[in-house]
Amino acid sequence: MQMSNRISSFQASPIRRLVPFSREAEKRGVHVIHLNIGQPDIKTPKEALDAIKGYGEEIIAYGLSEGEVELRRKLVDYYRSFGADDITEDDIIITTGGSEAIQFTFMTLCDPYDEFIIPEPYYTNVATFSSIAMVNLVPVTSRMENDFALPPIEEFEKKINKKTMGIILCSPNNPTGHIYSEAELLSILELCRKHDIFLVVDEVYREFCYNGMKFTSILSFKEYSDRIICVDSFSKRFSMCGSRVGAIVTKNAAFRQNVMKLAQARLCPPAIGQVAATAALDAPSDYVENVRENYERRRNILLEEMRKIDGVVCNNPKGAFYFVASFPVEDAEDFAIFMLRDFSYEGETVMFAPAEDFYVTKGLGRNQARIAYVLNEDELVRAARCLRYGLEAYRKKKGK
Repeated sequence: MQMSNRISSFQASPIRRLVPFSREAEKRGVHVIHLNIGQPDIKTPKEALDAIKGYGEEIIAYGLSEGEVELRRKLVDYYRSFGADDITEDDIIITTGGSEAIQFTFMTLCDPYDEFIIPEPYYTNVATFSSIAMVNLVPVTSRMENDFALPPIEEFEKKINKKTMGIILCSPNNPTGHIYSEAELLSILELCRKHDIFLVVDEVYREFCYNGMKFTSILSFKEYSDRIICVDSFSKRFSMCGSRVGAIVTKNAAFRQNVMKLAQARLCPPAIGQVAATAALDAPSDYVENVRENYERRRNILLEEMRKIDGVVCNNPKGAFYFVASFPVEDAEDFAIFMLRDFSYEGETVMFAPAEDFYVTKGLGRNQARIAYVLNEDELVRAARCLRYGLEAYRKKKGK
């Protein structure tokens, strides 16, 4: 039977759409090393797990549409540690992951065919969220040769028109690892004020900054608070992706009031997830710092190994836990399928996310991949070795 034109136009996630090939490889007895998805192997805080085990209610009931009070109160203290000392519990709406926060934002701010400007490459699922809301993403291209730094502000201004509702950033960035500086954020905010549009910043990876880099939260720019929307999530910093707890944080009361129409329609965010999230905020103060140090070591090891592979070029990520790799192939997705379907080395192969769909501009990223360094160091070394031999076999097959 025929499906809707709307759903037919959506892209399948390049992070997950090769899963059938991965499952077939596993059925053949091949161990697949997953560099395709940001699912850390680091343990969730014991406090969160204990809270789930100790859940004593006899009914898992509906909660508040805006999220439970205790969780929002604890988040106030957390955000104030990043310079957002004017945030109150009323400025926070708990969402079903950061994904719902982005989708709610598009649907609240935009009419069909309105536009949001986004630096590319970007987190690919934003394309699906924008498609659901019938919002057009307008790209400003950042490039590997510039280490994916913020493009000149003039490039953003060229794209602004009467349909532009805002600019959306991610810092530290998924997939590039770029961290937007205070000066960069200020220049974007000035542009947004000049044209009376919003700035949405996904800060899910804010704790993971390396090489002594300083993180600047968009919430610290109080003089621009009427046009600032922060997207957050518990998934990464506390290694609890499956809890599906995120947040929208903003001082714009009119925006919050309208988001609540969507929040009430989906009733409430996950009850058990909020129990875990509330407890996670009680984790020892060094939990996140130890995780950050772990990721920095993993980044250094995998980059060193990847750069030994002939023809592979990687950017230098300053944060998050991803980087972009350029392979000496014409089509990274074809290479990814080869790795899963046709290749193994010592009983192992590697799955990565082809990067073409991390771009709006057609043709860009076709030979690139997003690589996630969320696994233990030994697996990362084996993954790089497997990629090296796999690339040799693939290019030989292609006659290169």
